[in-house]
Amino acid sequence: MINIPVSLEFFPPKTPEGMAKLAAARAELYALKPEFCSVTYGAGGSTQMGTLQVVQAIRDEGAVGVPHFTCIGATRASVGETLDGFKAAGFKRLVALRGDLPSGSGSFGEFRYATELIEAIRRHSDDHFHIEVAAYPETHPQARSPEADLKAFAAKVAAGANSAITQMFFNADAYFRFVDEVRAMGIEIPIVPGIMPITNSSGLMRFADNSGCEIPRWMRLRLQSFGDDTKSIKAFGLDVMAALCERLIAGGVPSLHFYTMNQSAATLALAGAIGH
Repeated sequence: MINIPVSLEFFPPKTPEGMAKLAAARAELYALKPEFCSVTYGAGGSTQMGTLQVVQAIRDEGAVGVPHFTCIGATRASVGETLDGFKAAGFKRLVALRGDLPSGSGSFGEFRYATELIEAIRRHSDDHFHIEVAAYPETHPQARSPEADLKAFAAKVAAGANSAITQMFFNADAYFRFVDEVRAMGIEIPIVPGIMPITNSSGLMRFADNSGCEIPRWMRLRLQSFGDDTKSIKAFGLDVMAALCERLIAGGVPSLHFYTMNQSAATLALAGAIGH
């Protein structure tokens, strides 16, 4: 099994059946002994109750549950209330993100950037929370330039971020380049690669295109060539992602963060394939 620390990410299901399936997946994924399990937060906090329900369940199962916390659409008062609730529930770690504007909403609320949320967390709760933030090795899709994106990341660290998790990527050079650039800026926090196991091609390409993640041309063509052959897609994806993880580990990454998509099989297969 994988010999580097890992963390896992889930999203809150919308149905009781989804909750039951996620609980079964978590039970299998705990074999990886994750440092923590994070749970996403919908646009404008739209899944807040589901997020907290899953985080509480993770903690009840003996693992460390970490809620995502987004600020778009929030007020400073609502952020303070949420932080008080997190404290009362015993949470010590957060993933602080700007988040997406809810569909149909034209208002950002009192926050426009993740840096402002981090500053608010530190003003309200001092050092109570370990704050994770997002990093974009291939540049945030809405950034004006790579330089502007690096400055935005540096601002999050200056505001009080403790560590970062990257957007998914398939190019190890992009990750190492990003780390080198922020280290040159004097930033020393851990930067953990976000890893997306490959289980289908159409969904992966759609997600990558929306998030600004580059799928190398050779990889995109191979995935397209498999058509609906799911078995071949999964086998190819396993080989590609295992090779990527092995290169990252050889390069000294602090840990790996798996985007599980609430499934256990692909993440467990990838973890088992690394180093073999």
